[in-house]
Amino acid sequence: MSLPAPRVGIALLIVLAITIGSDVDAYLKLGQQISTGVVQVKWTPGQMPIRYRVTNRDVSGVTAMQLQAALDRAFSTWGGVPTASLSAQFDGFTGAEPGASDNVSVIGFQSRPDLGRVLGTTSFRLNNTTGLMIESDILLNSAESWSVAANGEPSRFDVESIAVHEIGHLLGLGHSALGETEQQPGGRRVLGKRAVMFPIAYPPGNIEDRTLKSDDIAGISDVYPTAAFTSDTGAISGRVTRSGSGIFGAHVMAFNLDTGTVTGGFSLGATGEFVVAGLVPGLYVVRAEPLDDADVGSFFDDETIVPIDFRPAYFEKLVAVPAGGSSGAIEIRVQSK
Repeated sequence: MSLPAPRVGIALLIVLAITIGSDVDAYLKLGQQISTGVVQVKWTPGQMPIRYRVTNRDVSGVTAMQLQAALDRAFSTWGGVPTASLSAQFDGFTGAEPGASDNVSVIGFQSRPDLGRVLGTTSFRLNNTTGLMIESDILLNSAESWSVAANGEPSRFDVESIAVHEIGHLLGLGHSALGETEQQPGGRRVLGKRAVMFPIAYPPGNIEDRTLKSDDIAGISDVYPTAAFTSDTGAISGRVTRSGSGIFGAHVMAFNLDTGTVTGGFSLGATGEFVVAGLVPGLYVVRAEPLDDADVGSFFDDETIVPIDFRPAYFEKLVAVPAGGSSGAIEIRVQSK
């Protein structure tokens, strides 16, 4: 028996909701309820390399073969992270559509104007007893215009950039909140982001999301860690509170003073607990802020109450992160707006 897991996606201005597991960690990892509890959505070592097929359909500006080449580059981007252990393999073209329950992971174009301005979605099927992955499909919405041009193409979205994001979901990552947007009529416009896994896409012609950022690297390394990642990196843990009570869903950012990299996290426990892992040892500035640069539904399910009526706040001291260990618990106190 299998059951459908939630769809996740990257959109121009809107996104589909995701469900998270019970882990308190640096970025949202996908989770699914099974008979014994919530399990993390991921591929096991015995399922490597992850095999996928490509729907044999050309669309305007992109052939099926060009799509497959872009997907190969996108999978290689994730597989090339030195602190993560994963691999994938193209298994041929197929007439099957993404989203079909056929025990095969399929990636392809489909015209879905009913999805509004959603560029792509990723879906899963898991064994509802063991939680093991059965298949994961990616749909790229050909109702939008696409390109595989090396330097991007004005008025067309970059296949490889969106594929890197969606493959991040296929591998088990949820959305990062490391981005800045501005509200416009009909949705949000990205001003900048420091994670491929931010839920809102750059405009047509942009190819920046072909390259992973520090938050993406920390996330995939935590899901598929190498021994070196576990021993050489550290974590910051603690709570986000307001008047002594925990804040669920606060966005926590750790800024490394030496490297300038930023890794984001969320307070996910009932009392505002958070852990930002995968950090290079060193000194960090730590900040908590409300989740207000994308729809809350991009990160948590619609039934989850996520307060955003508080002011950003910094932890009052620099936080030292050791290799292979944790900073020790800190408390970031925020105030109501």
